[in-house]
Amino acid sequence: MRARASAYFLLPMLLAACAPQLARTPAVAPPRPTNAPPRPATTPAGAIPAVTAPARAADLPLAVVAFTPPANAAAALAAFRKSCASLQKREDRSGLTRPGDWAAACTAAAAAPADPAMFFAGNFRAVAIDAGKGFSTGYFEPEIAGARTATPGFPVPFYRRPPDLIEADLGDFAADLKGRKLRGRIDGKALVPYFDRAAVQAGVLAGKGLELAWAADPYEAFFLEIQGSGRLRLPDGGIMRIGYDSQNGRGYVAIGKVLVDRGDLPKGGASMNSILAWLRAHPAEAPALLAANPSVVFFREIKGDGPVGAMGIAVTPRVSVAADPLFVPLGAPLLVETTLPGNRPLSALMVAQDTGGAIKGANRIDLFMGAGAEARADAGAQAAAARILVLVPVQAAERLAR
Repeated sequence: MRARASAYFLLPMLLAACAPQLARTPAVAPPRPTNAPPRPATTPAGAIPAVTAPARAADLPLAVVAFTPPANAAAALAAFRKSCASLQKREDRSGLTRPGDWAAACTAAAAAPADPAMFFAGNFRAVAIDAGKGFSTGYFEPEIAGARTATPGFPVPFYRRPPDLIEADLGDFAADLKGRKLRGRIDGKALVPYFDRAAVQAGVLAGKGLELAWAADPYEAFFLEIQGSGRLRLPDGGIMRIGYDSQNGRGYVAIGKVLVDRGDLPKGGASMNSILAWLRAHPAEAPALLAANPSVVFFREIKGDGPVGAMGIAVTPRVSVAADPLFVPLGAPLLVETTLPGNRPLSALMVAQDTGGAIKGANRIDLFMGAGAEARADAGAQAAAARILVLVPVQAAERLAR
């Protein structure tokens, strides 16, 4: 039964239960929740959260500013070109652009312009949202030991999307909730929250034919799940790539912050490596710590290039970023100025092609670093102030200026 058909009688519950969702992502790298701005206080138990229209870029102070395309314009053009098919069809929830605004730029991009820098300078104008002051973190595509079937040494399942997982678009019930989604399951005649991580760890999904693949290490599997995609190194030497398919609808909780808050790690000392070290040193306590993050990601096998971002296309190392679609049109180029690990300054054109559960608000981005040891190290250490300009087509900039 489709979500809309099965949930029509649950409108009061839907309006009162706009739980935060984990968007399609390789998103939420370990430093992302650890170093992200503090989450807002949770609603007291039993209280009904206020239903308010979410903020978006068009509701914030905007300024059209001059920009000079940096040296990586060719790589950014190649990534932008891949965005065009989806970019021209999808609704821009940020309010900055309309689908028709992108036609001229996408036509020009398809013609393979000889001077990529001139392409960006001629087809776009830069918009500073709330002065462009922001924050950057990083994510990567992990590679861990895995298997396609349950065999000795591979005890940890990655699950497919369960058939009883219901997804409701709250915008179908109330206009001011457009863009908000609710996930759950039907229990009798009620829509209830889907099983949390503790229940999944206890085996509530086991034996239902939902196991897509298996991992050797439960902690590496947990971090691959946080990334939202990854590669499994199979016993025969082959590679199986898995990617985000859905999520259980539970809000994301950063276990690094849990460790810091209770004094198990020093303030500022939560990184992927320090969290892994704590988990390995405390195997009896580790399951409870993992269960402190109730969010669970469900996967599908990815064939061909990857990892695949929220636009359904493969993301590009050091060019693609995850952003909040309420503040950046998915597929739009960005001019990013930030600092990489090792105090390396970065000024580059990037393209917003992904989203992430902890990547919320204006000028908040997550840089896709790629795969391998260097990408893992950079993603794990990336946490820096940033200046971010959104590049929009000329006609959209003119409309915004008016």
